Amino acid sequence: EMLFGQPVRRPDAPVTPFHMNMAASVQAVLEEAVLALARTALQRTGQRHLCLAGGVALNCLANTRLLLDLPGLDGLWIQPAAGDAGGALGAALELGHSRAPAPPARRRGHDAMAAGLLGPAYPADEIRAALEAAGLVHDEPADAGTLARQVAAALADKQIVGHFDGRMEFGPRALGNRSILADPRGTETLSRVNRSIKFREDWRPFAPIVLADQAAAVFEAPSDSPYMLLVTKLKPAFRGADDLEQARARGLNAPMDLQGAVSSDFAAVTHVDFSARLQTVDPAGGARAGAILQAFHAMTGCPMLLNTSFNVRGEPIVCAPGDAIDCFLNTHLDLLAIGPFLVHKSAQPDWVQQKIGRMRFAAD
Repeated sequence: EMLFGQPVRRPDAPVTPFHMNMAASVQAVLEEAVLALARTALQRTGQRHLCLAGGVALNCLANTRLLLDLPGLDGLWIQPAAGDAGGALGAALELGHSRAPAPPARRRGHDAMAAGLLGPAYPADEIRAALEAAGLVHDEPADAGTLARQVAAALADKQIVGHFDGRMEFGPRALGNRSILADPRGTETLSRVNRSIKFREDWRPFAPIVLADQAAAVFEAPSDSPYMLLVTKLKPAFRGADDLEQARARGLNAPMDLQGAVSSDFAAVTHVDFSARLQTVDPAGGARAGAILQAFHAMTGCPMLLNTSFNVRGEPIVCAPGDAIDCFLNTHLDLLAIGPFLVHKSAQPDWVQQKIGRMRFAAD
């Protein structure tokens, strides 16, 4: 029960300076180990490009250290389902190579994993049937462009949106197709999504989904991260007046105190050191989240949105239409964009409004 003279931290117990220092120390040791392994791999093989998989490859800080601090590294590619699920890909690849001729070489820069959107998709008729079975009032905009603009307008109006479209992501990161989206500006967004939708601690920030051609204007290098597997920092022009060192000098140590003292123009998606777990998206890729983000940028001048997985704490990311509907009905989401349909919470029948009235915030 005791480690380093401290009891084991229980779930939902306060995070103390000891916990923060311990986490930072473990992270620092991990980064040095990853750097040493990568350095050895490059030396032994003579290669200048690395391909990562495995659960540790989900550690965005360690991945970024490789790009910034490893001499001789010309390229880094991280498998988007890096973890146990990705092991199946390795097994299939090994078997395929052992039983068939080698496939033709892929051109460099080409994403053969189709943005990681390899999961199931659902036709409009099946989604419509699920909405009708749930008794939900829904609209069907005239076309995809109209839907994207209507969702962007709702986001600009500070509504929180559950977005469900196309194939589900393969891996642990929601990349836009099974995502909760929100305006990243302002601390009230962070608190609201944490308390009334994700049901987790107030201090936890979210990830930004950013237009690929705008990322370098807002974030420092590396600013190309399609799978949300790298960390970068906000450029100084978008940071608040106080930094982490100044906040600690004033005696602030608790996570919420630090989160409140160290602000930025995009407070809901940046940590207290102005870092962010970046995801970049190119609307030309065809994913609807990119079109929504492009419309939001045109309306507000803000090139990013808050992006978090479409689920609540302790639950898997939604997969089928029924999963998305259940999450919509059991959280304080304002709008569900599901397939070609929009479901506004405010337009629902009395029984839905009564259910919302009975819901409590996680911190109550």
